[in-house]
Amino acid sequence: MRLSCQLLLAILLIFLPQAQAQWQAVGNVTGVQNLPNGMEVTAGSTKVRIIALSPNVVRLRYAAQGQFPEDLSFAVLNAFSDSSKVDVKDSVEAVVMSTGALQVRITKSPFEVAFADAAGNAISEDRPGYPAAFNGSAFKVWKSMPLEEHYFGLGDKTGPLDHRNLAFAMWNTDMFGWQESTDPLYKDIPFFLGVRHGKAYGVFLDNTYRTSFDFGKEFRDAYSFGSDGGELNYYFFYGPDPKKVVSDFTALTGRAPLPPLFALGYQQCRYSYYPEARVREVAGEFRKRKIPADVIYLDIDYQEKNRPFTVDRERFPHFEQMIKDLRQEGFKTITITDLHIAKVPGYKPYDDGMAKDMFVKNPDGSVYVGPVWPGDSVFPDFTRAAVRAWWGSLYTEFVKDGVRGFWNDMNEPAVFVYPTKTMPLDTVHHVETRKTDHREIHNVFGMENVHGTYDGLLKLQPDQRPFVLTRAAYAGTQRYAATWSGDNTASWNHMRLSLPQLANLGLSGFAFVGDDIGGFNGSPTPELLTRWMELGVFNPIYRNHAAKGTRDREPWVDGPEHEAIRKRYIETRYRLLPYIYTGMEEASRTGVPLMRPMFMEFPEEAILETNGEEYMFGRGLLVAPKVWPFVGNYDVTLPSGEWFNYWTGERIPPAPPNTLDGVTGGQKVQVQDKMDTLPVYVRAGTILPQQPVVQNTDETPKGPLELRVYPGPNCAGELYMDDGNTFAYQKGDFLRVHFTCESARERVNVHISGAEGPYRAWFQQIEVTVYGSDKVSGVSLDGQPAKGWKAPNGAVTLTGVPWTGAAHNVQIQYKTQ
Repeated sequence: MRLSCQLLLAILLIFLPQAQAQWQAVGNVTGVQNLPNGMEVTAGSTKVRIIALSPNVVRLRYAAQGQFPEDLSFAVLNAFSDSSKVDVKDSVEAVVMSTGALQVRITKSPFEVAFADAAGNAISEDRPGYPAAFNGSAFKVWKSMPLEEHYFGLGDKTGPLDHRNLAFAMWNTDMFGWQESTDPLYKDIPFFLGVRHGKAYGVFLDNTYRTSFDFGKEFRDAYSFGSDGGELNYYFFYGPDPKKVVSDFTALTGRAPLPPLFALGYQQCRYSYYPEARVREVAGEFRKRKIPADVIYLDIDYQEKNRPFTVDRERFPHFEQMIKDLRQEGFKTITITDLHIAKVPGYKPYDDGMAKDMFVKNPDGSVYVGPVWPGDSVFPDFTRAAVRAWWGSLYTEFVKDGVRGFWNDMNEPAVFVYPTKTMPLDTVHHVETRKTDHREIHNVFGMENVHGTYDGLLKLQPDQRPFVLTRAAYAGTQRYAATWSGDNTASWNHMRLSLPQLANLGLSGFAFVGDDIGGFNGSPTPELLTRWMELGVFNPIYRNHAAKGTRDREPWVDGPEHEAIRKRYIETRYRLLPYIYTGMEEASRTGVPLMRPMFMEFPEEAILETNGEEYMFGRGLLVAPKVWPFVGNYDVTLPSGEWFNYWTGERIPPAPPNTLDGVTGGQKVQVQDKMDTLPVYVRAGTILPQQPVVQNTDETPKGPLELRVYPGPNCAGELYMDDGNTFAYQKGDFLRVHFTCESARERVNVHISGAEGPYRAWFQQIEVTVYGSDKVSGVSLDGQPAKGWKAPNGAVTLTGVPWTGAAHNVQIQYKTQ
């Protein structure tokens, strides 16, 4: 009787998906064919092709009826050689493919996929009794969900850092005023990390249709992913280091290019700065008050009747001269250029686009028309290269005028038709000569929009790094544009939500991200705006933005006290630019974002795994803002080891590991709640490069490069520099300097490497400050007693270290009694 019940349960588990909605599960394995770097499995009517792209990356394609479609992807680059060697062992029960780092096991009856490491330890596996299944054009995959596994990524999803016990739809949506549980949002990045006991893997479902991800809603012990249409085609990445997973994912889909230096400065924006006199007034106030800033934005009100690529000459009678004048003051102007083209005969982009057949069609062959900001509008068919090239050419006059960057908003695409807020699903798009509909193209429409913008700017100015900002995205869009979290709200809750949201975007390939500082929707209190401007210093993009009808957000608006705090933090941003720019250069090479969740730097500390209220800014800085308005003093969890207070240099010694609910790692430190102090800590073993304050990035810093040395394990740092604007660095015109230190009880040795690369730095001297003790008996430079050192307040500073590109050694000798 017991055996019969077990058999019945097994049958029910296998056929439950089918019973729900005519789902057809993948059948038992009937054949295995070896491929040069993988294998193809026949399972009933389905074929499954499993290919190793590298020892740590495997691709799985399913063809439900045995015929694979043409292999196309908007996201994937040919980043891997497709030459990884594999070993395939076929037995009665299973076939196992080994890559050296991974084992992929296919159980034959019932069909089941499992991933294990080289030693055979389980990483991820299909939920027992639930093989992948198909229902017409739809499909779904179920995976087992261990109790201690957590899930991250999926782009700009809101809510907590960890997606466990949540479910999401992936359908780019214009979502003004989104809240904590709003879904979907603006981006579809169908990639996530699973992390358990510090070991990470990743899954990328390369499917542009509406997809879904469920982490424990349908089943408490399983997660799933699926789609309404398109191919079941996913990539599996194994770290086990989380950085390795993200690095491999961005090798596959592309990395954010090194941004122009100005884009890392402070950016001021609102909907909208107009007329021309108001733009000049705001820029003038920054310079008069000596508050650093690099960028000012023009939202849609600079345009004539909201029509892209036009200028309202009543509001901006001297637009071209204004751009030049702002540039002389160190401001780079970024203008919005939405993708909707007003359906107005006589409006050049419309006439030209109609003549050249550039727009999305209805099924009957007529041009699709939808209402947006200019009224009735048409939409470029961006999935055609010719259309992208045409779109890029529309920037010619603005580029000639000196506009430095462009903001592509509303590109989900947003259409003022409710409740869908986008084009009908049957509108016709062309992927070159192949016709398809909006179900396939919707999620890549914004990506191809900024693809056209980026390529167009490169064609117009081949040696100038473009700056493009997008709201909508699919995986790989980071190759063309930076992004932000969309129309957030001026609330404490949204400031708190920005931390996990930006961290998850970074994990999803978008290293160059930010949010609307102060909140777009509504008006922040003076305290909230001040705290948010403090926090924004430690975001990759530092942009203050506001909606129409909300109060002013400029740094000086709330009186001298708030202005002084905000100015000090903006100045801190500019001091940190060497560290930030170096971090962004690392991200452009490795894909590892500058803004990192705690588990990315400390995967072995379980207590930090789901911490979404603190984060790392690069390897060395921990940021722990106050995110709840109703608390006073609060606790910060520092990872194990020594830390230093960034503002004071005070050393925080290691403490016994904290234990919370049986989870170990780190220590609790209580911080005092002060509006003028954002808690920032420096990891022992960090060497932090800083510069004197400038008013904008065109200005040459006056004074030495400052090296702040925080002795500890694996003590290191780096400085990367180039001209900050062109692509000369790709031809070797850059400067890279490595820093290391070794410490013992009686001394600290700091090593500054010789220059790598010919680029000439702005500094001629280096100032070295070593934290940890002021009980100094002597300082030497390159083996000779040094002059010009002082040792106040727990640190020692040596000034006047000459920089000509040669290496230097600084030794600090401490008193032993």
